[in-house]
Amino acid sequence: MHILISILFFCFIVESDLLIDSDIEGTTEEEVIFYNSYGYLDGEEWVIPLRIYVLENRSVATNLSLRLANLFKDLNADERQLFRSRISEFIADSESRETVEFIFDNDPDQKVFSLKENEDPLKTNLNGFTVGEIRLSKERANELLNGQNSKNGWLSFHAVSDEHTGFGRIRLVSKKGLSVISDIDDTVKITQLPAGERVVIRNTFFKEYKPAPQMAELYRKWDEAVFHYVSGSPWQLYRPLKSFLFSESAGFPEGSMHLKQVTKNPLSISTWKMLSELVTNENVTYNQKIDQISQIFRHFPEREFILVGDSGERDPEVYREISRRFPDQVVEIIIRDVVNDRNNRPERLEGMSVIPAPTIQPSVITK
Repeated sequence: MHILISILFFCFIVESDLLIDSDIEGTTEEEVIFYNSYGYLDGEEWVIPLRIYVLENRSVATNLSLRLANLFKDLNADERQLFRSRISEFIADSESRETVEFIFDNDPDQKVFSLKENEDPLKTNLNGFTVGEIRLSKERANELLNGQNSKNGWLSFHAVSDEHTGFGRIRLVSKKGLSVISDIDDTVKITQLPAGERVVIRNTFFKEYKPAPQMAELYRKWDEAVFHYVSGSPWQLYRPLKSFLFSESAGFPEGSMHLKQVTKNPLSISTWKMLSELVTNENVTYNQKIDQISQIFRHFPEREFILVGDSGERDPEVYREISRRFPDQVVEIIIRDVVNDRNNRPERLEGMSVIPAPTIQPSVITK
């Protein structure tokens, strides 16, 4: 954790430099990240929660990423390139006070949408984020689904506001059916969290991601299910995680993603509160997952859920609490046991389906 904190402190310094040098020449077009989301029915309308980030990759950020990579003396050329890619959104210039407009692909009406509050367009905050929702009538949604020839409820859209580029995906999810809530680290991706901070940092920032064996095959068996990936990884890792999970090589089903908020603007009080909590509060990820999963359950009170996680952190405790809150909806809890709790602490996994996995030992790095 101390290495991650050092990286984040460096990112705060970078953000300060970017704020000071906001008029630097050679800037690029502002990029918009629309995070994979879903839509749920509220009466005769689809409600679509959206999370949007606006950034600009300035040349000063590129130079500073090189400086940060040089702090790690034992990296080869491939590892340095991976690190610079993975760290890019931690050091990108977050664009505040931006209003993002977008349209759905193949929309014959070319209707422009934006996130609003009381009819006023929402602007990005100091960290470049904005969160809100849009609504579609059932009839309008069916027109868009037909226009995009969508077979499973997915809709694509793209930014059209001035100087913005970016594309997004959302899935309209029916009231009834099977949903899967999945953790990411050590559940579907080998991270080795129990091995300690140095191993985790290396596997997160410097190594090619590796899928957990047999997990993609299990997920593909639930061919009619809707997937939601809920992780303690920060939102700044969204794009590398998405590219890995939904790639042909990893083979996991596409789904919505729900990650941890890690702010980095040094002018925001929430940044320093977040940094303090990362150091002192072990319940941050536990509470984050409880809140995000509970919201999904509230949006789909008639759906059944399978919860999949691992024993390396607190997934069994998170899922047990979710099952307590929503007992009629949880049909199964599946835990990939990476710390041998099936033998050492079987009571922790009581009532859960266990997938045996190699035990992760402290300070062991997978080559």
